[in-house]
Amino acid sequence: MHIVRYRLEHDDTARIGVRSDGVLRALPAVPSMAALLRLPLADLRGALAAPGEVVEGAALLAPVDGGTEVWAAGVTYLRSREARMEESTEADIYGRVYDAARPELFFKSAAWRVVVDGDPVAIRADSGLDVPEPELALVVNALGEIVGYLVCNDMSSRSIEGENPLYLPQAKVYAGACALSAGIRPAWEVAGDDLPVAVRVTRDGVAVWSGTTSTARIKRPLAELVSYLFAADNFPDGAVLSTGTGLAPAMDFTLRPDDVVTITIDGVGELTNPVVMGKEHFAHLRP
Repeated sequence: MHIVRYRLEHDDTARIGVRSDGVLRALPAVPSMAALLRLPLADLRGALAAPGEVVEGAALLAPVDGGTEVWAAGVTYLRSREARMEESTEADIYGRVYDAARPELFFKSAAWRVVVDGDPVAIRADSGLDVPEPELALVVNALGEIVGYLVCNDMSSRSIEGENPLYLPQAKVYAGACALSAGIRPAWEVAGDDLPVAVRVTRDGVAVWSGTTSTARIKRPLAELVSYLFAADNFPDGAVLSTGTGLAPAMDFTLRPDDVVTITIDGVGELTNPVVMGKEHFAHLRP
């Protein structure tokens, strides 16, 4: 089962439903994903227990809305540590954060900026080295409970962050930089601590970079990442926390416009996005 946001043809109203075995059913009593994430885990499960009528011809939307924020963790895999040290003029910073007690956490996107499966993702025009970052994302309710999982593409400019670690927000937060899979896989249906992750970038129909890893290689427990996110802030509409990447190409690889990025996490979902350059492709995204 996946929890989804959708809209019907000729109707801009966003609705919530559950999709199982390719069949989408409405949840008319749930007004928004943010409302769902305000509930304790037990109540949230109860809200999904009796879906309504079958829905056909729906377009799936990004699985976040309202005041839900997307955050991300960095340098949680050994490969991520190595990649950051390769690209950076301040390599020792990434070695230290990998071994530190406190994880690296950063804001990634407001709900209204998130793109979904099939939408384009972007590279910056002022960056010379850009990569996708395939990641497991945790869906967390307002009480800090992990209620589900998503596939995340945490798009990143390696050249901007590598020039100076203080440029991280510019390397990570821009139009088209955050893509999430369309459906939230409930946490009670799959364990998130040992899931295969795969990425493939195709160019003119030919794979130019691919890789596989497992969430078992994340150094920190998933609940620990959430505890640091919630330690000094409130998330009344819940949050999505992407858990870092264990896959990074060599320094001679960069994304180009018209590439296609496909990320698969077994048991969670698949996310496919074409690559574009520039913010003009995302002018339609509004709060």
